[in-house]
Amino acid sequence: MKNHQAYAHQALGLMDLTSLNDNDTDQTIIDLCQNAITDHGHVAAVCVFPKFVAIAKKTLLELGLNSVKVATVTNFPNGTDNIDQVIALTEQAIADGADEIDVVLPYRQFVNGELQHCEEILVQSKQACADHNVLKVIIESGELGDLNTIKAASEFAIDCGADFIKTSTGKVTVNATLEAADVMLNVIKENGSKVGFKAAGGIRTTQDAQNYLIQAEQIMGVEWITASNYRFGASGLLNSLKDTLSGNESNNSDSSSGY
Repeated sequence: MKNHQAYAHQALGLMDLTSLNDNDTDQTIIDLCQNAITDHGHVAAVCVFPKFVAIAKKTLLELGLNSVKVATVTNFPNGTDNIDQVIALTEQAIADGADEIDVVLPYRQFVNGELQHCEEILVQSKQACADHNVLKVIIESGELGDLNTIKAASEFAIDCGADFIKTSTGKVTVNATLEAADVMLNVIKENGSKVGFKAAGGIRTTQDAQNYLIQAEQIMGVEWITASNYRFGASGLLNSLKDTLSGNESNNSDSSSGY
């Protein structure tokens, strides 16, 4: 059985280290990329606004972090952009070097039964990603209302081509929860475990991450949990993980980004 530090080390390698603040600058993103490497290993990806994809890619390459992916967000955070904007932004981000696209499901329309619009956004985003880029669909689980709707949104996203389903933008009142994660992981399991899962929003401590990882072990099995299948979208979590790995537990977290 893994100990607390082992879970911290595992979580570090599954992180999408995130900065999605309105006051982000090139220097913010350079600093973020520099923080992607630690004495205990590196994160899986950095997640930034589309306009910062190029600087993130350039900085990671200069740091020799070729294996750290660049993720970005579209239709973010409200899920209300028109489809032309979403696809244009997706295509530009990919041209700038994005490896992964986190697109927000138009969750209000989904709840209202406007499924054609939702399908068009997701299917065309997947087409823009083709086989070269990972598409993570943010279902905004905290805004969907109940577990049955979370299940339906997860299934819908997968049917539309999602490579990952993701809990939250981190910008609403209720973000990732273990209850939502349970539903989403079970949908993935029923789908043959071919889709990944990303927990985002409010995961700030090593203990938080450990709780999610134990849950995933119980549902999906230990071997399934790799960076190809499982991610944490977070900012302040990194400090807690480093403190745990250094033997200096801390509850400090940076919640400025909503993550």
